[in-house]
Amino acid sequence: MPLLQGFDFPALAAALGALGADGWLLYDFRKVNPIAERILGPTGMGTRRLFVLLPKSGRPVAVAHRIELQPLADFPGEVRPYGAWRELHAHLEALVRGRTLAIEISPLDQVPYLDRVPHGVVQLVEAFGARLVSSAPLVSLFAARWSASELAGHRAAAEALARIAREALVSAGAEAATGAEVRETGVQRRVLEAIERAGLWTNDGPIVAFGPTTAMPHYEPHPGADRRLAAGDVVLLDLWAGPGRGSVFADQTWMGFAGRAPDADVRRVWQAVKGAREAAVRLLQERWPAGGPVTGAAVDDAARGVIRAAGFADYFVHRTGHSIDRELHGSGPHIDNFETEDTRVLVPGVGFSVEPGVWTPAAARAAAPSSAPVRNCARPLHPVRAPSPP
Repeated sequence: MPLLQGFDFPALAAALGALGADGWLLYDFRKVNPIAERILGPTGMGTRRLFVLLPKSGRPVAVAHRIELQPLADFPGEVRPYGAWRELHAHLEALVRGRTLAIEISPLDQVPYLDRVPHGVVQLVEAFGARLVSSAPLVSLFAARWSASELAGHRAAAEALARIAREALVSAGAEAATGAEVRETGVQRRVLEAIERAGLWTNDGPIVAFGPTTAMPHYEPHPGADRRLAAGDVVLLDLWAGPGRGSVFADQTWMGFAGRAPDADVRRVWQAVKGAREAAVRLLQERWPAGGPVTGAAVDDAARGVIRAAGFADYFVHRTGHSIDRELHGSGPHIDNFETEDTRVLVPGVGFSVEPGVWTPAAARAAAPSSAPVRNCARPLHPVRAPSPP
């Protein structure tokens, strides 16, 4: 596929104008910057440094090593080959001197998903007379947005995962009620098999936890060291999958309870987390139709405020949600004012999760946003997406 096929250059010119930049300088080396390949397309082995300038006006320019020119055969612009480092420096200086350029940096490493270009490269480009600014708004607009087909694939995956999760929880409960041994790794294996039968692809997981292990974020059950389901256990099932490798995933967490009804403490935590999720979604629904900007940090604040008011602030130990694009934890705005201060504006067409949680140290007192006894906690994006299509 030719590089930059279908890229919206007029939209980039407008975005660069709003940013006060003369161009977008994309850098990659050994796939250190996945945003570069997302914008450009497949760039080959990547064993040598590659710079591509997408200017506000004029044709793109690529500076590429002579032994890796093949992927640039159909490049829609000028290719400047180099071999020796002095040649690279000469090309690069001529390309960037006196220009303000957007690049994948995040001041003070505030958002590591954006901070993709090594410090030495930044020093080099600045030494050649360029002024660098963060490409954050460009990443949201051109790297993180979903296409219509990706949205459709996400929805189909979300529906399939919801069915798989319900069936897994019901089966586990029914088997445990008969006295059968139900273990975390057994449910995990069953879910993976169901994901494969549904024609979906996942890179890891799912997370299956019973009782005390539900209080461990990112818990990984292992055969021989996993827990057997017991009466009174809270059950956590966190699963994610998409239509294929490199597709937009669906990401869901479900909670259950092994017994007739959860006790008052579990219900109190659940109500707090459910309220937090609803507060986040409500902010999105109220702000977007009115046309007001919404940042990931603001949505996190809305959810976190509910949990703080309920007295569980110390047990909400992660961000409210993460960007989802072609990576499960994507490069777009995160719903976060805790792990990072993500002040990027949410734009139509970007995807993200809304998944607050409370992780108490007491055994089996962890809860994700769910209804008693079982409910989907990380709903697909489409109920709260912006009115305009991606």
